[in-house]
Amino acid sequence: MSVQRLARHAAAHPLLERYREVRRQTGRLAAPLSPEDCALQSMPDASPAKWHLAHTSWFFETFVLERALPGFEPFRPEFRVLFNSYYVGVGPRHPRPGRGLLSRPSLEEVRAYRASVDERMATLLSRHGDAARELEDVIELGLHHEQQHQELLLTDLKHLFSRNPLFPAYSQPERGKTAIGATTQTGWRGFGEGVREIGHAGPEFAFDNERPRHRVFVAAFEIAERLVTVGEYLAFVEDGGYRRAELWLAEGWDARAAQDWSAPLYWSGGRQFTLQGLRELDAAEPVAHVSYFEADAYARWAGARLPTEAEWETAAAGAPHGGNFLESGRLHPAPGAGQFFGDAWEWTSSAYAPYPGFRSAAGAVGEYNGKFMVNQYVLRGGSCATPASHVRASYRNFFPASARWQFSGIRLARDL
Repeated sequence: MSVQRLARHAAAHPLLERYREVRRQTGRLAAPLSPEDCALQSMPDASPAKWHLAHTSWFFETFVLERALPGFEPFRPEFRVLFNSYYVGVGPRHPRPGRGLLSRPSLEEVRAYRASVDERMATLLSRHGDAARELEDVIELGLHHEQQHQELLLTDLKHLFSRNPLFPAYSQPERGKTAIGATTQTGWRGFGEGVREIGHAGPEFAFDNERPRHRVFVAAFEIAERLVTVGEYLAFVEDGGYRRAELWLAEGWDARAAQDWSAPLYWSGGRQFTLQGLRELDAAEPVAHVSYFEADAYARWAGARLPTEAEWETAAAGAPHGGNFLESGRLHPAPGAGQFFGDAWEWTSSAYAPYPGFRSAAGAVGEYNGKFMVNQYVLRGGSCATPASHVRASYRNFFPASARWQFSGIRLARDL
């Protein structure tokens, strides 16, 4: 049964309609792709679109249906290994760098797998309300997990298409959204020193790494009202920013040399590759696809620094979600001031570490975030490929310092 047919089931559980929409969105994102597009893997950190489609279904089959649906039988027992990402507690996993070698199952079979999971989830949510209610937290986690993979599907696909000399376009530019803009002066917002509260509180969904809410002392600081633009970053490039060792952390300087960085990922000859194909650089757009090392070097060149995540959350608390998200269809950062959410994930200077009092959940689901709290940095705010309903001020994304293929950008901060 397809997602579109789920309406035939009585929506006994309030999560059914949300489940339907999240799953539909994933299907819409994959709809323009050919089977060949969906099968390829451009680097070990990326995954084929077909794998994303299967893994998000695997999550619901493994953590929900297997536990709650009477008479459960797996769609295919082999999928338990093929589409397990990193859950050691579940069992063996197919090696991540080899996901692009899986010519079978076919895309058609993966879509049949998704349809089977959708049908069984509808049965659970509409006919077995008590069992579903016991797993509400896991189902909600699965929906946000799928939204994460919606963004990853697009960023991984962008990396894949950028390796094709034809520079194929995933979609057509949105009308009226590609005009060259003018760079505005950077405004700054100041905050006095004091004890702040950060982290998530309340009954709404949040990942475990956003809790518990706790107090931190924040020294007086000011933070830029907008993201660093392409034009501003281009000035750093033209001033020899990639050739000046004094601006770089030692590990970043070595990464720059080893990987031959001379500009953000996807820039070349005054143009950049986007999900709409090649286009001219727009000086007013937020710069994206920079590593933590590049963001830190730029901040030092600009006489500033990156904000801590406590500073970022202090400044973003109560800010409107006025940025550019997945739903706009632009799939590229847009010019604007004041946006703390959308357009580009913002590197902070904070290492990804547990909050005071953090405890991982019991069982395999507890592997979701906690075991990655080492050798990574926190990013905040979401991007142009993030679903709008998926972000909040306390959201903590994280990547290694050298990661560039995500829509990662820069917001500056300064001491007061």
